[in-house]
Amino acid sequence: MKSPLLSLPGAVPAEGVDEGVAAHYGDLFREQRALADGTGFVDLSHRGVLTVSGEDRLSWLHLLLTQHVSDLPTGEATEALILSANGHIEHALYLVDDGTTVWAHVEPGTREALVAYLESMKFFYRVEVADRTDEFAVVYLPAGSIAEVPEGVVVRETPYGRDLFLPRADLESFAASHGPAAGLLAHEALRVEHHRPRLGFETDHRTIPHELGWIGTAVHLQKGCYRGQETVARVQNLGKPPRRLVFLHLDGSDVHLPAQGTEIRLADEGPDGRKIGFVTSSARHHELGPVALALVKRNVPLDAALLAGDTAAAQEVVVEP
Repeated sequence: MKSPLLSLPGAVPAEGVDEGVAAHYGDLFREQRALADGTGFVDLSHRGVLTVSGEDRLSWLHLLLTQHVSDLPTGEATEALILSANGHIEHALYLVDDGTTVWAHVEPGTREALVAYLESMKFFYRVEVADRTDEFAVVYLPAGSIAEVPEGVVVRETPYGRDLFLPRADLESFAASHGPAAGLLAHEALRVEHHRPRLGFETDHRTIPHELGWIGTAVHLQKGCYRGQETVARVQNLGKPPRRLVFLHLDGSDVHLPAQGTEIRLADEGPDGRKIGFVTSSARHHELGPVALALVKRNVPLDAALLAGDTAAAQEVVVEP
């Protein structure tokens, strides 16, 4: 779904899974600084929007999600995962309940499969699941923003900013009164800075929540049964995850950022050494320079210098080994 905000001056379209919104509007670092200062907004209208309504919505979702939501207070933001039977991450949902309806936004390209799964699990529960992506667009206001939210718009407020579920028809008028617009690359650079995992970037087909630091923020350890809970409990109580998320400071002399999937090796072993991990996200940060998130084997020494492809990298612990 192509955003009308791609018609704004300087807009350069994003590619890949984020196609449909602007990667930037001509000045990546200016856009990052604006967000860091609490001004502007980011068009995330390519993300899927779902609602769950009905009397049983919270108790029903509580059975399916990794998060404790049976008593979720009205207006309180949370995030949750859906796991496979083996505990691997399949979906990530960013939720808020407005008192009658749970609103969630999800990664682009995942809503159809998620809706199908939720519909298959309704049974006798009094719930209605709806794909609202055609009607509503997600817009992000950064932390510290004093921008006025249009009346009646559902807001999901977090320490990192506010997610607005804005009527899609109001996107252009919102942009005209709430600028300057910042592109997705600026949003991603701040996400990487804050070590926040993203489904499809930090995850692959065998990722479990412990590897990414999603325990606590998206996975509640004292709630009832849900699919994949056995793996979560076993790793939490008896072992360690096989991989861990790290933050990388990259050599700033390289012109190109290492792409997602770039293999990571120990610097001592050189570019032909054994693979110990891979880059999941990379960005150019307005203060930190080139940075990345990566998954590496748990036993990689914390002080080891790394290579991301041919780029020298110093690691910073996100998930403890």
